Amino acid sequence: MDNIGYLLSDRARLLRRAFDERVRALGITGPQARLLLHLLHNEGANQGHYAEQLDVEAITLCRMVDRMEEAGMIERRRDPADRRAWQLYLTARTREMIDEVRACIDSLLEDMLAGISPAERAEFARLLTLIGTNLGARRDNKVPVNG
Repeated sequence: MDNIGYLLSDRARLLRRAFDERVRALGITGPQARLLLHLLHNEGANQGHYAEQLDVEAITLCRMVDRMEEAGMIERRRDPADRRAWQLYLTARTREMIDEVRACIDSLLEDMLAGISPAERAEFARLLTLIGTNLGARRDNKVPVNG
C-alpha cells in the first residue's frame, strides 16, 4: 500500500493527458475544455472563482480567458457588484461545442473503465468520493471520515 498515492497521482496524470489529447481534436486545450465545462454548470461567476476551481493562478486563467475571448469562445461581462471583476459566460458557438466535449469525455471514460464491472465502477466511485472527503477534511483541519 506504500505506492497507492503514487498510483493515484500517476493515473490522474495519464487521464489528464488522454483528455487533453482528445479535446485537442476539437481545437481546444484540456484546460480550456475544463473551463467550458465549469461554465456550463456555473456560468456568471467571476474569474477568481474559476481560477480556484481549476487550481490555477489568477493570472494564468486571465491569459487563457483572453485567448478564449479573442476566439469567440467565452464572453466577459462586468460584475455589477464589483466593477473591477469580470464574470464569464459561454457564447452560442461554444454551447454548440459542449456536446462534442461530452462525447470525448464519455468515450474516454469507457476506454478507461474497460473490463471493470458496473458494481466495481460504483465501488470505485464510492472510494474516490471518500478519498475526496478525507482530503477535504484534512484541508479544513477536521478529522477524516473513515467510511
